Amino acid sequence: MSKDAVESAQVTAPTQAAQTPADAGDAGYSKDLKARHVNMIAIGGAIGTGLLLGAGGRLHNAGPALALAYLVCGVFAFFVVRALGELVLYRPSSGSFVSYAREFLGEKGAYVAGWMYFLNWSTTGIADITAIALYTHYWSMFTSIPQWVLALIALAVVLAVNLISVKIFGEMEFWFAIIKVATIVGFMLISIFLLATQHKVGGHTPGLSVISDHGGLFPHGAMPVVLVMQGVIFAYAALELVGVAAGETAEPEKVVPRAVNSIMWRVGLFYVGSVVLLALLLPGSVYSADESPFVTVLSKIGVPAAGDVMNLVVLTAAMSSLNSGLYSTGRILRSMAMAGSAPKFTARMNRSQVPYGGILLTCAVCVLGVGLNYLMPSQAFEIVLNVASLGIISTWVIIMLCHMIFVRRARAGLATRPHFQLKFSPVTEIATIAFLLICLGMMWNDPDVGRKTILLIPVIAVMLVAGWFGVRRRVSKNTDQELTELTK
Repeated sequence: MSKDAVESAQVTAPTQAAQTPADAGDAGYSKDLKARHVNMIAIGGAIGTGLLLGAGGRLHNAGPALALAYLVCGVFAFFVVRALGELVLYRPSSGSFVSYAREFLGEKGAYVAGWMYFLNWSTTGIADITAIALYTHYWSMFTSIPQWVLALIALAVVLAVNLISVKIFGEMEFWFAIIKVATIVGFMLISIFLLATQHKVGGHTPGLSVISDHGGLFPHGAMPVVLVMQGVIFAYAALELVGVAAGETAEPEKVVPRAVNSIMWRVGLFYVGSVVLLALLLPGSVYSADESPFVTVLSKIGVPAAGDVMNLVVLTAAMSSLNSGLYSTGRILRSMAMAGSAPKFTARMNRSQVPYGGILLTCAVCVLGVGLNYLMPSQAFEIVLNVASLGIISTWVIIMLCHMIFVRRARAGLATRPHFQLKFSPVTEIATIAFLLICLGMMWNDPDVGRKTILLIPVIAVMLVAGWFGVRRRVSKNTDQELTELTK
């Protein structure tokens, strides 16, 4: 329902004004996600291939100052999740930020938020199945199987898990996150031991001298650190899953604050801590984009099967990302379908209270990714990853806009802020939005892929406008029906 409709309804039906109208897309869900599921969904969103695999290439390009890039981006990512957490406590919704965009930005805002998020996760899904196929090819027993076949098998497995029940999804994410956390903790303990014993790593004695003797914090200057931030932002994508999952937990007021608050120290420990340790063990020039930095270190000290173990962990991270993408887009598309801005079949739920229509639509786009793997196996990953970054930046900007308007309404006495709040509004939101837009603009400095991605923005804008004209009558009709029910 649009914000104008809500305000009109409040005038017509003062007895109901105290309650924010519930999103129609929230009806019918089970509340089977436990606190441990939501906590691990939060940590799983914070740890992915951006750290496990992507940190190697970024260390090579930016040097030890990459830790600062992760810290800065992590702070702004925390602001986004904290803002979303406050909105969740104000009104839990499986439609998450799309539901909030509907309330605070109107139906057009919800339409843009939903479809840009769908663009993010559907293209991320393509990147994930591509990554899964590439990681599986690491083992010789799978090299004879075509990349597109492995991608299709991975998609089928994760689809089956998502369609069974939300509880199975939660369990799968829980154990995926356990594997990732155990890997990072294990590596950090090994790294601390190497530092404490001064055990040589690839001919280098670990410590501050590794940084000072190879160009310091900024071996290539400050600009590479600035340019790498766009990729670092994408590494934090999926943190917003906490907001979606909150709609299917029985006690969001207890679970969400704990999960959101823990994100900050996890970012500091796992991202910044890992990068600092990597920089203290080996010069940045030793790392590469073609290999996990953890594999690079472990192989230098002769750990047997280090490559096999880390490849399995990175494979797990890609499976986790695909799992989360299908889960979240299914809920977001259902919220949109109930408002009329997504196809009707995406509102359908199965007996297990899973919105299978939206999940299948996301899978259909991922199947196109299987075709991309067949046609361009070497380029598929890079193409879709950059398109996905447009989706995540727009999603985070919309979350901050919604929160800013929510706070403004609260100060005007039209809403009540929960005890769990993002501080220093609207300065925090404006600074975060500015930072995200700067990161987007920096993509222009990459002529090969980034510049082409930015040139896609007008194309996506035209498609969104055309799509809106196609659904606006249905949206208006649904809004009028909701308004009629609200004022009865």
